[in-house]
Amino acid sequence: MSKNQKDLYKNKKIGTIPGSVIYTGKKNNNLIIETFDYNKDSCIELELASIEDSFPFKTTETVTWLNINGLNNVVEIEKIGKYYNLHPLVLEDIVNVSQRPKIDEYEDYIFIVLKMLYYDDSKNIISEQVSFILGKHCVLSFQEAEGDVFDSIRDRLRTAKGRIRGLNADYLLYTLIDAVVDHYFNIIETLGTKVEDLETLLFEGNPNETITQDIQGLKREILKVRRAIFPLREVISRIEKHESNLILKKTKTYYRDIYDHIIHVTENIDIYREMIWSLMDMYMTTISNKMNEVMKVLTIMASIFIPLTFIAGIYGMNFENIPELKYENAYFILWGVMIVLFTGMLFYFKRKKWL
Repeated sequence: MSKNQKDLYKNKKIGTIPGSVIYTGKKNNNLIIETFDYNKDSCIELELASIEDSFPFKTTETVTWLNINGLNNVVEIEKIGKYYNLHPLVLEDIVNVSQRPKIDEYEDYIFIVLKMLYYDDSKNIISEQVSFILGKHCVLSFQEAEGDVFDSIRDRLRTAKGRIRGLNADYLLYTLIDAVVDHYFNIIETLGTKVEDLETLLFEGNPNETITQDIQGLKREILKVRRAIFPLREVISRIEKHESNLILKKTKTYYRDIYDHIIHVTENIDIYREMIWSLMDMYMTTISNKMNEVMKVLTIMASIFIPLTFIAGIYGMNFENIPELKYENAYFILWGVMIVLFTGMLFYFKRKKWL
């Protein structure tokens, strides 16, 4: 478990009453309420001053997207829950930002939690919880802070591109989830590039001093992405199989497409996960091979000098009666023997392909 996860769990007080609305994150942001109310012919975009200003949209026949930023404003979140008759456990899960992706079906609405992933300016993966409430004519979305991956959907609503303004709230929910899943591909593509770069670095045999930290950091990123994406398969699968008047049969085809995308992403995550483990094994093998090369050279050098040291040791002893010392050319003979031994051992090692 990462440090951030531990901090989130610490923020959630043990022994609290189920349904207690306690924000577990660290981002303190002003409440921003963004509204798109639309039908096939028109679209009204507003930034509301208070939660109460959003209440009239509940009874309209048009489709309403109510996007709430700032989960630390728990009092306002509770007002929304009371007006839209949301279960206390739903409100608890909305502000508990360590929640696992999931789906809960209720009589009048469907509650979905997922993780929005994107890279910040420092190329760190940011995982932000996004919660959705799907009603008959509305979609409520809850985010920790301002900034998301839904700009393309806002543009489509403003310009009436595609079929989004001609369909119901269930299609709007599909487009929001699809935008989140599409950004998973960006994450996967970047992770794949990082894995390939590390693999190339190891194959070239010139890893830098921080290669182990790079591998470990990449492994943590992959596990973080995996935790965020894998449970989403079950969420989309249940949407497909769930019989509800909130999701039309023709819209389920689009959700099936999201399911295929998630399977594609999860398969890539598994591949990169195996590759990153292989990279660590490859690095350890590379280090071991380099160490073996060093030890081989040292062993060969020691093997060459052992007999030379033996000869030098014998004739370097302080005995007075060593016959060979009286020879006129003994010094040159000894050098010749040493050179022959040195050359012969080098030739032998070369022949054995030890050098």
